[in-house]
Amino acid sequence: MSAEEGPKPPTEAELAEMDRDQLLKLGGKLDGVEIVDYPEPWPVKGTRAERRAERLVAFWFALSALAGLAFVVSLIWWPWQYKEPNDERGAFLYSLYTPLLGITLGLAILGLAIGVLLYTKKFVPAETAVQERGDGGSKEIDKATILAHLADAGNRSTIARRSLIKRTAGAGAGALGLAAAALPVASFIKDPWKNSDNKDSLWHTGWQPAHPGEKVYLRRNTGKPEEIVLVKAEDLDAGAMETVFPFRESERHDEHALSQAFKRSDNPVMLIRLRPTDAARVVKREGQEDFNFGDLYAYTKICSHVGCPTSLYEQRTNRILCPCHQSQFDALHYGKPIFGPATRPLAQLPITVDDQGYLYARGDFIEPVGPAFWERKS
Repeated sequence: MSAEEGPKPPTEAELAEMDRDQLLKLGGKLDGVEIVDYPEPWPVKGTRAERRAERLVAFWFALSALAGLAFVVSLIWWPWQYKEPNDERGAFLYSLYTPLLGITLGLAILGLAIGVLLYTKKFVPAETAVQERGDGGSKEIDKATILAHLADAGNRSTIARRSLIKRTAGAGAGALGLAAAALPVASFIKDPWKNSDNKDSLWHTGWQPAHPGEKVYLRRNTGKPEEIVLVKAEDLDAGAMETVFPFRESERHDEHALSQAFKRSDNPVMLIRLRPTDAARVVKREGQEDFNFGDLYAYTKICSHVGCPTSLYEQRTNRILCPCHQSQFDALHYGKPIFGPATRPLAQLPITVDDQGYLYARGDFIEPVGPAFWERKS
């Protein structure tokens, strides 16, 4: 047999009878591998340095396990619902929710990664070998010998007798796996919109009446939360636009409620008075034919793309523009998008006037305002 042909491979029967050491040597010969150096990581067993290395690896695995469990606890049980700044303790705990999730999950991943790296560095043999490059797929004999190599590396790393590392590594990997499983499960446990009838859900806004018959008026923002200025139809010139907010008589002497009405993100509404010639060309949306009052139309200021404020109104073209991503909506065509990434019309608020001529909302929007979310059908 020539040197180029290499050693003769054993038969299947001979291969089955070989132990790991024999397979290890055979694999080297068949692959043209020459092991130059194969030092033991810890030639002297049980030294203080070895025990320190083992405890260090176990520490990182244990840290990963604790952080993974802390992530699950924070995700499910930490106060996660928004609290207003006047509730100091509640607002403080709520402000920690997202940082806690990031820190605990990061530590779980980091601890497991550092533990694996340290174990590889401290205990897995760092052999020096020379191998000839070869082409082609793996044969059965190659698979058997490589498994022998892996098993030998594991045996030389002394993982079998390091129960502390095995337990902490298992705990770290298990906790991280539990954290990964908890993410989709938590969405079923914690549903902030399960009570979809209240004004704090995605389906409703601050314009929703608190009880049947309550009138929610259109109010100007003068820059003074305590100052209440309601809007009449004649207050706007033809072609004008004004941003208005909800007001209830029950909130007249409630400074906090008056201030919050300006701060709630889905409250701003664009009140537009069309010019007579433009009002005659309006195309109304089916089911919303009576949402306007004369030539006055009220659209949400929350863009249906990603929720930016559609704060620009172009009188000459009757276009409502969103400055974030340049979506444009036609005020003469029920707020229909005509340019840009938005695909849904702006929600229209039904309005009318009371006996004194003040404008108020006849009810909340009949569809969610702003961008899409999971439960939304359109």
